[in-house]
Amino acid sequence: MAYSSSSRPQRTGRSGNPNRKDSRQRDDDNRGDRREDRLPAGAGSRGRLSDRKADERDKGGYRDERRGGDERRGGDDRKGRGKLDSRTSKSFKKGRTQKPLKDPAAPMRLNKFIANSGVCPRREADLLISAGVVTVNGKVVTVLGTKVMSNDEVVIEGQRLKPEKKQYVLLNKPKNFVGNDQDTKGHRTVMQLIDSATKEQLKPVGRMERHSTGLMLFTNDDEMSTRLLQPGGKVRKVYHVTLKKKVDARHLAEMREGFKVGDHFIKADAAEYVGTRQDPHEVGIEVHSGRIKIVQRMFEHFGYEIVKMDRVVFACLTKKDLPRGHWRHLAEEELNILRMSL
Repeated sequence: MAYSSSSRPQRTGRSGNPNRKDSRQRDDDNRGDRREDRLPAGAGSRGRLSDRKADERDKGGYRDERRGGDERRGGDDRKGRGKLDSRTSKSFKKGRTQKPLKDPAAPMRLNKFIANSGVCPRREADLLISAGVVTVNGKVVTVLGTKVMSNDEVVIEGQRLKPEKKQYVLLNKPKNFVGNDQDTKGHRTVMQLIDSATKEQLKPVGRMERHSTGLMLFTNDDEMSTRLLQPGGKVRKVYHVTLKKKVDARHLAEMREGFKVGDHFIKADAAEYVGTRQDPHEVGIEVHSGRIKIVQRMFEHFGYEIVKMDRVVFACLTKKDLPRGHWRHLAEEELNILRMSL
């Protein structure tokens, strides 16, 4: 079909098309339509501002007016997004939580049972299980991941395994005993004080200076020991410190605020004079850090010499009914509270 020059459709320019709206007019109409569809009658400027931010988020990002419109949130601004992601990941790592410690009497994997008995590591235990040389209560077990109880009869090639029982001993350490499990200078160690507590081989959780006194925990539970010693510090420790000279109240305030010593920032959760007399020679200080000698470093930073240092609280444990130089096993209730706090 042939068109005459008068009837043939004509292509018009951008400015000559009568059906084409000016870009500004079109944007205004679109915004008006969205605003009319979204806002109820009588909505004020706050509603319009929030809607505008919502629209811009849908498009890929919005500028935060509270920060002067310079920082980009969301969208394709990789520089701004990188800063936000780094802050978010840092706070996530700082605030992340660990699973509560399990009760050693609860069911455990067979390979862990074998490893706890001292036969071999878990991976080698898996090989023994797959080879069919492990029996549980008289039945051969070859399925990896099988769980057993601590009182089950587990036998490998005719030999019954007896896993080491978890033990937890609390000592009120006296002065002049080295606060670790060995000493090369011939001094007495805290291990001599708990020698009769159990047949299992225990290790101290952390260490304590020879002239320091107070609470020390001993256990063969490696997982609990690791949690208690983490530098992040969930474990509450309270010390009664006696100093050679009076402590300035301003220095106690600085300890509570925190300061840098070398490359590390250290801080006390609480630091106050002890007792009703408020003797400036005696200070009670609470910390959660797992760093070694953190209390000594705080006082040394301000030029104070420590005369005595006694740990009166460790986690949920206190010195109540535990004389100096004596030990006791932790009660089940104390263990449950301790596990839940880690």
